[in-house]
Amino acid sequence: MNTITHDWRRVARALFVLRISVFLVMLMWTLDKFVRPGHAASIFEHFYGLGGFGEAMIYIVAVAEIGLLIGFVLGAAPRWIYGAVFLLHGVSTLSSYRQYLQPFEGSNLLFFAAWPMLGACFALYTLRDLDTLWRIPSKRERD
Repeated sequence: MNTITHDWRRVARALFVLRISVFLVMLMWTLDKFVRPGHAASIFEHFYGLGGFGEAMIYIVAVAEIGLLIGFVLGAAPRWIYGAVFLLHGVSTLSSYRQYLQPFEGSNLLFFAAWPMLGACFALYTLRDLDTLWRIPSKRERD
């Protein structure tokens, strides 16, 4: 096996691991919306300034997120789906700015874990054409 083929496979494996790990974190956040819709509603209000979300609306958001995450973990339409995941996580990360200003109060230090995940989302979006392991090929790749 030549070096280029070996490097290509290593990159594909690394991107696959990033995709699975980002999926797992986001899946847990989505499942939380089903398990504790009141908690999710308070997060929408506190961090995004979106109040008045009832359980039905939280469930609708959660179902949409599940759909997005299934497409993401399958590697479908990476330009759009990886981009949407990157954008959603970016908004989530930036909306927590108050926690970054007081990192040593309460559990605020945990919010800093969002930054490497944002980096992983950026890497997946930027290198989406190299993320070829265990994913649905695009129409262009099938032709």
